[in-house]
Amino acid sequence: MHLPDRVTGAILAGLGALAAYGGSLLPAVPGQDVGPNVFPMVIGVGLIGCGAMIAFGIGSSFEAPEDGTEQAPSAAGRAPSGAATSRLAGLRALLPPALLIIYVLVVEWLGFLPTAALVVLVTALALGARLRLALPLAMVAPLAVHAAFSKLLRVPLPDGMLPAPW
Repeated sequence: MHLPDRVTGAILAGLGALAAYGGSLLPAVPGQDVGPNVFPMVIGVGLIGCGAMIAFGIGSSFEAPEDGTEQAPSAAGRAPSGAATSRLAGLRALLPPALLIIYVLVVEWLGFLPTAALVVLVTALALGARLRLALPLAMVAPLAVHAAFSKLLRVPLPDGMLPAPW
């Protein structure tokens, strides 16, 4: 089943509105500017914006036309090789839950920074990023997330073997 972009964009914007509304119902923390209501509201506003852009077709001119004559390159940059690729492509759907389970099992021992770097690296490579882009992303993204959680939200993350530089 293929839904039009207007429908999926409207659904995404509706989910964003629900997330923002749910976040606005959370109580504020006395004495703090940033409480538990901020994160769901920011995510909700972002989803509303993304849903609106999808519904109105903003950015669709950057997509390649679907003519069916060309085969899309696989994650390694080669043309897909029939049934073997389709079987492996189905297994990629199990990657996010597997990475979450691995994260939960090793984050206390290994720490947030190395574990998140591993998760970002594996995810980027699975989505088709080249190693030249995936490695810097895996080094920078966990630092940015850790800084946001520890400095802005004041949520401690496990240090493990490699504590944060701050």
